[in-house]
Amino acid sequence: MNIPKKLLYTKEHEWIKVNGDKGHVGITDYAQHHLGDIVFVELPELDEEVAAGESMGVVESVKAVATLFSPVSGQVMEVNEELEEAPELLNEDPYGNWIAIIELSDQGDLEGLMSADEYKSYCETLE
Repeated sequence: MNIPKKLLYTKEHEWIKVNGDKGHVGITDYAQHHLGDIVFVELPELDEEVAAGESMGVVESVKAVATLFSPVSGQVMEVNEELEEAPELLNEDPYGNWIAIIELSDQGDLEGLMSADEYKSYCETLE
């Protein structure tokens, strides 16, 4: 299982890469592996205000439908429109293919997220 050290993680299997007050958000390798072949991604709306822990989209696979939860509160600044035509990119490279960029409204949200080591231990408890 690939868990990059430079990212932060949620218990719902999203990752965020923070750069200043912006964060790229996507799903983890663990999530894409357990979902199977991803066939559809419902992206959040541009300029939408999202709250940490609340739904901001959907990822559908041949096996299941999974809600995409925002790891932080803020405003959606950009979405990865490539995923509308090629949702399988999340299977091919879940860390290279982000879903949305969020401008963080509260840096304190990051304190509730897991480091790579914490996330790895968490995933091991699920197996």
